[in-house]
Amino acid sequence: MTQAPAKPRRTGRRHDREIIALALPAFGALVAEPLFVMVDSAVIGHLGTPQLAGLGVAAALLTTAVSVFVFLAYATTAAVARRVGAGDLSAAIRQGMDGIWLALLLGAAVIAVVLPTAPWLVEAFGASTTASPYATTYLRISALGIPAMLVVLAATGVLRGLQDTRTPLYVAIGGFSVNAVLNIGLVYGASLGIAGSAWGTVIAQCGMAAVYLTVVVRGARRHGASLRPDAAGIRASAQAGVPLLVRTLSLRAVLMIATAVAARLGDADVAAHQIILTLWSLLAFALDAIAIAGQAIIGRYLGAGDVDGAKAACRRMVEWGIASGVVLGALVALARPLFIPLFTADPAVKNILLPALLVVAVSQPVSGIVFVLDGVLMGAGDGPYLAGAMLITLAVFAPVALAVPALGGGLTALWWSMALMMTVRLLTLWFRTRSGRWIVTGAAR
Repeated sequence: MTQAPAKPRRTGRRHDREIIALALPAFGALVAEPLFVMVDSAVIGHLGTPQLAGLGVAAALLTTAVSVFVFLAYATTAAVARRVGAGDLSAAIRQGMDGIWLALLLGAAVIAVVLPTAPWLVEAFGASTTASPYATTYLRISALGIPAMLVVLAATGVLRGLQDTRTPLYVAIGGFSVNAVLNIGLVYGASLGIAGSAWGTVIAQCGMAAVYLTVVVRGARRHGASLRPDAAGIRASAQAGVPLLVRTLSLRAVLMIATAVAARLGDADVAAHQIILTLWSLLAFALDAIAIAGQAIIGRYLGAGDVDGAKAACRRMVEWGIASGVVLGALVALARPLFIPLFTADPAVKNILLPALLVVAVSQPVSGIVFVLDGVLMGAGDGPYLAGAMLITLAVFAPVALAVPALGGGLTALWWSMALMMTVRLLTLWFRTRSGRWIVTGAAR
């Protein structure tokens, strides 16, 4: 009788090892991605304020364009992991190649739209007359790297599905390093200005895509998988991605509404809101790393037909999400007085930040569960439900957030509405997970 709990403990430790092995490198790769823009900002910032303002506008447009297609990573991870679980590595890599071909097609379409409309997009985004030429230059050149960026997303999904998050980490670190060197060399050494920074980023992104393609092609040849584009496979990848695209657009709408409401509250409020969003994004990287592990692990278990293993892994990852949320929330609450001076010296902004950050801290355990369950359902290929759940969340959040200024609320009230948004997401995801309807076994959902 004393040895009965041994198996659950061993199972828990096995899941812990899997989660750590996948989540830690994934976190490193996630953190490395925004460093591209940080390097560009640091280099261009010394050219002048108009150049930096132009970069800000162009980078925001590029980030939006690329983040919309993040489903290339998510959908590919789930599909490849299922086939890995089913023991068919050839089909797994073939599925991954379909995602990569889709990325190339979408990238070409984005270039066709962005190049001729770049000046209009910059103007619509509100760039000043002095910043617009720089923003247009950076946007047009950087757009040439969008196919490579999308290939990186899809290929990252392939490797995650193959249970490999270390290679994306190494590629991200290499890409960041090359980008930094090229930016300095082209901007100052070659005197190309903001155009040099854009070309440096394009070259770095193309280099990253080339490394990924080399890894995937080698795997395809090793396992006898075809590299040719397959219309049916590409169409299936696109169909799997549509619900996740709806989910992503709904989530971005939430963030846009929150920023718009903060802007209506006043300059100090929107400044404080931007600081909180920066911190919130960093916290999201940590929690998203567990979600990425969930996508890969759950997909593999369901592909292998191991329902009990999938359920056990889900439970363990929820425990990880709660624990991570508690730790991150405690750090935010306790360290508020220490890190706020790093962002601002304005007393008005500081006074607004302190209570709003406490709301962020309190809501982190909820966020931890949400990110994990989101990853679990993505790994299960439950995209249509995720899309519907996020639309419901947006429908609840929007009127509450928009009512904040009318009711005399401030930034703290706005972030309570963000906490409500996460709570609604928690409820929708929790009910789905408890229902068991996400559990569909086999090499394909």
